[in-house]
Amino acid sequence: MTGLLGEVYALLGERAEAGKVLARLDGLAKRRYVCSYETAAIYQGLGHRDQAFKLLDQAYEERSDCIPWLKVDPAFDGLRNDPRFQNLVRRSGLPP
Repeated sequence: MTGLLGEVYALLGERAEAGKVLARLDGLAKRRYVCSYETAAIYQGLGHRDQAFKLLDQAYEERSDCIPWLKVDPAFDGLRNDPRFQNLVRRSGLPP
């Protein structure tokens, strides 16, 4: 739920609050697994496309159980026209 909170802050333009959530997730990641997919959604909401793709690729490599939602998750609507998105969908084995 922390990741979703960060995504909402980012989409509302609350950049400082979204940054605090990212810092919290970074700290948590030092002690336990934090899904890169969820962190990617925060960066996408902040408009940091390259960082979002880096984390989505990491989620793919981690075999995140969130990847099957990639094509329908509205968090990534802003990335759908990017060739990197289509490449990730293809690599993930999701239907085109």
